[in-house]
Amino acid sequence: MLHILYIIAITAEAMTAALSAGRRDMDWVGVCIIAWVTALGGGTIRNILFNHYPMSWVEHPEYLLITAAAAILAAFIASIMTKLKKLFLYLDALGLVVFTIIGCQIAQQINLPTTIVLLSGMITGCAGGVLRDVLCNDIPLLFHKEIYASASIVTGAAYLGFEYFGISAGIAIVLACIIGLALRLLSIRYKWQMPKFVYHEEWH
Repeated sequence: MLHILYIIAITAEAMTAALSAGRRDMDWVGVCIIAWVTALGGGTIRNILFNHYPMSWVEHPEYLLITAAAAILAAFIASIMTKLKKLFLYLDALGLVVFTIIGCQIAQQINLPTTIVLLSGMITGCAGGVLRDVLCNDIPLLFHKEIYASASIVTGAAYLGFEYFGISAGIAIVLACIIGLALRLLSIRYKWQMPKFVYHEEWH
């Protein structure tokens, strides 16, 4: 189930990334690169940091084909996607929680401490979007006051908590995904925000 959700998530992430590339007038190569970075970048950064190989897209090169095809498709149906913005917001939230769970599991497999497991989940869930925004010259969503990285942390903490209390891995995954999705979608619906730091004084 998690693998199927992962495929759906990387497809959706690649399609929305293509629109970001299109807003910057990128060519087809640029569109595909932005799609790859967004959909697969979080896991890549995680694996580099934790020296965990092979990369998912090296072990499964079909992920590169899936995301590139999704990005090119998005370029052709961009006007339709605009009308389905809410659907892709939901799919982005799904990608966030699915990537987070996978990141936590990878860290658990190599016996990392709990704090690093949570960090691994957040990196996997959020870093691809940060790379996309940086390459597209946008302020990363992670640095906005939206509840995004915090939703990832809550998802990972819920997953680890359920496992700690003896709940089976399958049920823990489902429950953690529901909690993370609910938090992210409710924050979008009701415009919940994290406290922001505002400072305008000059130091010179």
